[in-house]
Amino acid sequence: MFKGKTLLITGGTGSFGNAVLDRFLDTDIGEIRIFSRDEKKQDDMRHEYQAKCPELSEKIKFYIGDVRDLASVKNAMHGVNYIFHAAALKQVPSCEFFPIEAVKTNVIGTDNVLTAAIDEGVKKVICLSTDKAAYPVNAMGTSKAMMEKVVVAKSRTVSPDKTLICCTRYGNVMCSRGSVIPLFIEQIKAGKPLTLTEPKMTRFIMSLEEAVELVLFAFKNADSGDIMVQKAPACTIEVLAQAVKELFNADNEIKVIGIRHGEKMYETLLTNEECSNAIDMGDFYRVPADKRGLNYDKYFKDGDTERTKLSEFNSNNTELLTVEEVKEKLLSLSYIRDEIEAWEDR
Repeated sequence: MFKGKTLLITGGTGSFGNAVLDRFLDTDIGEIRIFSRDEKKQDDMRHEYQAKCPELSEKIKFYIGDVRDLASVKNAMHGVNYIFHAAALKQVPSCEFFPIEAVKTNVIGTDNVLTAAIDEGVKKVICLSTDKAAYPVNAMGTSKAMMEKVVVAKSRTVSPDKTLICCTRYGNVMCSRGSVIPLFIEQIKAGKPLTLTEPKMTRFIMSLEEAVELVLFAFKNADSGDIMVQKAPACTIEVLAQAVKELFNADNEIKVIGIRHGEKMYETLLTNEECSNAIDMGDFYRVPADKRGLNYDKYFKDGDTERTKLSEFNSNNTELLTVEEVKEKLLSLSYIRDEIEAWEDR
């Protein structure tokens, strides 16, 4: 389905962009465009892929720009068939202190990407969201919730035959940039205590490959305006720290430092309200857009449809993994295997 096509990844120098490149570069895809504002990360990425797959690196094109700037987004979009929109401010504490910056990137930036995509006739746009957008309590989650609203609203303004716009929502991606797991590993290496905010806090966990799978599932199955959710397992932060300790045969103590600015005790992937019309698709949920207009009177006259028999899907009521199960999941990641090997060879 990507044969000869051009794919644009906003925020493409991040963990997700690298995972997509690893997945697609050796296929018959025509071109992958990396759009981001950090020239150093682009240069590092360019050299990395020239070194490890020189015969394929010509497929990668780099565009410096910022999703906050509509003109720079448009400059990268000529001839693009599909977009994975991953550019975002994602750090919860920093967004708490600079909420307007989160709005500029996560909300206005998304609107810019979708406006440019519609103007250029891009066929499909998949926007990446987060579990923090469901029942948001922090600035990052609130800005992502507004991003989802922009996606759904924008999908109503254009025919899906011209530009199909949808959204994916998922939990914490293991070992992605800003993830707590690399922090635990650095603390083990330095002989320092592993710092936990709150041991009983639960989080959904998934691999980068699973994040890419969710986006591809949405690409194949979503209708315009849909929010697609993966049924991810979760674990407590205490279990996660213990699993990392055991994989590295470490005896570092665990130090509880308290909940940071804007953190929740547990995250939600599917709200109780969304459950009223969510569709169970096996390993995924699909939340269709509300396609009603602003004339609500006729809906009261017609009556309401029966509610779907689902309830809120959060990191407390999903499958909670044990230490052994988390260790198995971590060992599926090449990053973890490489770090363990280096640690054992020290």
